[in-house]
Amino acid sequence: MSQVKLQASELSVNYGPFTALEGINMNVKNGELVVLLGANGAGKSTIFRAISGLNKPSSGEVHFLGKEINGLSPDKLVKLGIVQCPEGRKLFPMMSVYENLHMGGFVLRKSKKEIKESLEYAYDLFPILRDKKNQAAGSLSGGQQQMLAIGRALMSKPKLLMLDEPSLGLAPLIVNQMFEVIQQINQQGTTVLLAEQNANAALKIADRGYVIENGQIVLEGKSEELFNNEEIRKAYIGA
Repeated sequence: MSQVKLQASELSVNYGPFTALEGINMNVKNGELVVLLGANGAGKSTIFRAISGLNKPSSGEVHFLGKEINGLSPDKLVKLGIVQCPEGRKLFPMMSVYENLHMGGFVLRKSKKEIKESLEYAYDLFPILRDKKNQAAGSLSGGQQQMLAIGRALMSKPKLLMLDEPSLGLAPLIVNQMFEVIQQINQQGTTVLLAEQNANAALKIADRGYVIENGQIVLEGKSEELFNNEEIRKAYIGA
């Protein structure tokens, strides 16, 4: 687990005159589950967008598997193995569950065998998706839609799965189930970078974490250290 899979060095992003990220230094090692903690608007999604090619960094570098990926288009990054499951799910509501999943396997489109394998993997993780595969995605419950969004992201067999606020708006019972599956995905070999406001749930399954405030990393450490940090507990766990 020593190989660094993702490395951000002095990463900054500006939106016009506004500095959204400043001097971000972070890494994710092969096989890890790393969490970015922070309030809404802290900069977590901007980090994701910079890594996945949706926002161009103002300065700094991002390396993936030892290669600089600054400036690469989002579709090329997906082919390299960086896949983002966005906040808000961003499903195709009028398309069926099966069709949404199939769209996630676009980079595998030349291999029917791989698409079938990925479909079975998604269905095994989330059996409800198999039961509802012919239903419109927009007719699913919030929890089922989040399962579908994660299943779709897994379709292209990512080397790094980035999950942006997967627990947002979900009932506590569904949140627990969601995090159990995320942990399972990680334990089965997929490296995971998780952006979350729910520090309590995220730190229970993560190896390490970074705390983001106002576009900067203010704290980092092993999950246990962060969970037991009094300031973190007051700010994010409510204890």
